[in-house]
Amino acid sequence: MPDYIASAIRKGDIKSVLRWINANQSEVRANAISSAEWMSAPALTLASLGSYLELMTLLLQLGANVNARNSVGLTAIRRLFTPSELAKGGVSDRIRLLLSWGASFFPGDDHSREVCICEARKFGRPELANLLDSELGGRRCEIFNLSLQPELNGKTCVADEYLPDSNQYKVTLETKSKEVLVLSPGNLRRRDRTPQDCGYYVEFKNGRTIRHDFDSSEDCQAFVAALNRDETQPVVTEEAEARAEQAAAELLAELGLDDSQSKVSTGSNHVQRSKKKKGGKKKKRK
Repeated sequence: MPDYIASAIRKGDIKSVLRWINANQSEVRANAISSAEWMSAPALTLASLGSYLELMTLLLQLGANVNARNSVGLTAIRRLFTPSELAKGGVSDRIRLLLSWGASFFPGDDHSREVCICEARKFGRPELANLLDSELGGRRCEIFNLSLQPELNGKTCVADEYLPDSNQYKVTLETKSKEVLVLSPGNLRRRDRTPQDCGYYVEFKNGRTIRHDFDSSEDCQAFVAALNRDETQPVVTEEAEARAEQAAAELLAELGLDDSQSKVSTGSNHVQRSKKKKGGKKKKRK
């Protein structure tokens, strides 16, 4: 991605980021990575480090890979289990968001669940250590085989806290009422969020974010499907390319930057564009 977009993400400039992502729908720009100077960090990682929860959600809804890694192999969630990030307010919300979207831990070296638990305890976040210490802590789940309240079977929830004394989870239903229940692990199975099944939906409209909650996951899926049907996926013609270039130029003007040599990097694809600078009159030396 161009450096000015990386800067926009780190500033939480949702409007500029979404404008750039939507300027060329032939690429999955939600998975763009920054330049080497920014440690080739995925867009999601940059938003996470900036503590922009809503921008993180928007990127995930647009298909950002929750397990994408930077140049040293750290995923967005692993990057949060570092001393500087664990000291920040709101880190728990960011970690829980990534967990609900299926963030993984990888065995060996410095990327395992055990390492993250150790870091959380070491740097004063025991509640996060306890969350990771349980199988379903922080995960989005589906309720099943609940004989006492069969009407809840098929409903989705988030496992907010593990209760070791009773071997149960305190969960919050994904409904408008957000009812809190205590359920056994035997009645819960993981159902990670996906762009088509996200549980709730964050929309950016008229310069602000709007969160849509639903009474069922089916209602949310229908809402997302309706939005997707309204979207057009045009063939990238010369006219479309010109519009994309114009949008980029307007964005640069707003940010007060000169993108004389911008790079777009999405996974293994790299697109490099060069723009000629307008020549100005040279001042005569006296």
